[in-house]
Amino acid sequence: MRMRPGAGENKGPVAMKSIEWQENGVKILDQTRLPGEVRYRWLSSVEQVAEAIKRLEVRGAPLIGVAAAYGVALAAVKHSGDRESLRKELLRAREILINTRPTAVNLRWAVERMMQVYHGSSHLDLDTIRKRLVAAARQMEEDDLQQNRCLGELGADLLPADARVLTICNAGALATCGHGTALGLVRSAFSRGRVKKVWACETRPVLQGSRLTVWELMEDGIPVTLITDNMAGYIMRSGQVDVVVTGADRIAANGDTANKIGTYGLAVLAHYHRIPFLVAAPFSSIDLSIPGGDEIPIEFRDADEVRKIGGLFITLPQVEVLNPAFDVTPGELITGIVTERGIARAPYLNSLADLNQKGREDTNDL
Repeated sequence: MRMRPGAGENKGPVAMKSIEWQENGVKILDQTRLPGEVRYRWLSSVEQVAEAIKRLEVRGAPLIGVAAAYGVALAAVKHSGDRESLRKELLRAREILINTRPTAVNLRWAVERMMQVYHGSSHLDLDTIRKRLVAAARQMEEDDLQQNRCLGELGADLLPADARVLTICNAGALATCGHGTALGLVRSAFSRGRVKKVWACETRPVLQGSRLTVWELMEDGIPVTLITDNMAGYIMRSGQVDVVVTGADRIAANGDTANKIGTYGLAVLAHYHRIPFLVAAPFSSIDLSIPGGDEIPIEFRDADEVRKIGGLFITLPQVEVLNPAFDVTPGELITGIVTERGIARAPYLNSLADLNQKGREDTNDL
């Protein structure tokens, strides 16, 4: 399916759906085609969901979590055997999905949550099990949208008036089920008249900043200027940045945060120039089971992502390449971590644990 928004139409990324369950399949917005083409893909098997995650057709920590949840539901819907063989099929789907991308904890969190739904329903008839799994994945999609809106409103209060915001990668509506995390905070602040402009790092090597963040912000009428990643120090030194806001793929118990490669460098620059550095993420991105960033697994991707741009070699094809997809920013360089449960500040071992307890108490009150 091809679609280009027409002039004046309300077709911006906030209005578009990055993922949707339809007729026993999953419809995704293929993000590898953006910004030149808006194309949706239909995924009809757990293998197709896993491949779409690997190929970055669907990307962003919150979104790949929901996509994986739909992958588990899809495995159940497509299964035609008995209850025992369904159990084996879901275990197979679990392994396929959690091995697609290791750094973002949301993916494993979502798959394990779906498996909990299955185990709580495994004594029921097959049709009911399928319906419960689909309903659980749909609820995750809705929860993600509401959480993003909530953290956006909380985080907007942290920005100064007429803020000039620097961000990296894409942590917007495209990386989530709507509104966004880092860009959700920007959207909420812009709606209050608190954002003057956004500096978008291009985000080498896959260019999520230039392809996706710029597209989102321009579609929504938010002023944005694109820079190459190595220009960040220049604009900070010249006094053109008031705050840095990024997303997160996994946050350790001590606040150490894994995000797109290049984030650590921005945090060091922001610290030197005394610029606040904020991380915006749903609480599902926080992994309290690991004490610090050294335990966060880092994904290494294909060397041709660095060797090529737009399918064309920009260097010698045989050159050795290092291509880590993420780096880890130490918690001491982070001014605050914005979640839907509240804002955590140093010491993060205490504040993140307090937000975790708050979430448990809120759940118990339901």
